[in-house]
Amino acid sequence: MVIGPDVTQELTPNRYDEADALLREAFGQADEAELVRQLRADGDMWMELIQPWEGKIGGYLALSRMRAPEGWACLGPLAVRPEWRNGALLEKYGYTVSVPGGSEHERAPWRIGSRMVSMVKTTVEVVGRNRSGRRQVPNTVVVVGNPSFYERKGFSR
Repeated sequence: MVIGPDVTQELTPNRYDEADALLREAFGQADEAELVRQLRADGDMWMELIQPWEGKIGGYLALSRMRAPEGWACLGPLAVRPEWRNGALLEKYGYTVSVPGGSEHERAPWRIGSRMVSMVKTTVEVVGRNRSGRRQVPNTVVVVGNPSFYERKGFSR
């Protein structure tokens, strides 16, 4: 049984400022927040996901359209509240998930960033096409980041 943050959902305009604040806090600078605002203004944002928990945005993830090749997207930025990174706060309060194949007492901390990256892969595979047959999600997702982290989530070099 999973115990933890609320269900991942799309970011809505009424929470843009909150996401902006999270990006600034998580990266310690304004660059990523400004990039996200520019992608929105240019109409290049494909999807923005948030992981809410107890009324706050605990994690944020963006997928933006690449200019070429057509149908490709770039994952990033990905941000998690600094105090919630590596499952620290959630583990402290007992928000855990059962380890697959483990005994019923084996638990692992809920990791917001990892779950959000896994969501991207699932979304790309499941959402597919709309009624008109057009792709609603990218054909390919490119990410710049730690290869070992993203490979564990289904990405390849």
